[in-house]
Amino acid sequence: MTDQQLARCRILVVEDEYLLADELAIELSELGATVLGPAPNVLTALRLLNDGGALNGAVLDTNLGGEPAFPVADRLIAKGVPIIFTTGYDAEAMSERFRNVPRCEKPFSIARMTAAMVKAFKPEPTLP
Repeated sequence: MTDQQLARCRILVVEDEYLLADELAIELSELGATVLGPAPNVLTALRLLNDGGALNGAVLDTNLGGEPAFPVADRLIAKGVPIIFTTGYDAEAMSERFRNVPRCEKPFSIARMTAAMVKAFKPEPTLP
């Protein structure tokens, strides 16, 4: 998959930092991706997932205003939807069950994030 192939992707963005969420959503939209969200908290993210629709992948901040995003991650992983965590924490701070999930440590560049998406996300969408 290349940056151009993100144009065919439907991506869930779960991020509570407004500026970062907005920047990521704008960049993905400019690449032609369909952005679901951004969702600033777990409840909103789960509601978006319940609304249905196939996903190629999801970007989740691990800490949403003090609330872990792990319930969203669990649901996506169970459905086979690839995820990337964004976090200010190193790998040792992650729960053992998520240590193999790709991470982009904050602060990160949008170019680095899109490169990680190209590598991790599936060209064929998965239903959440």
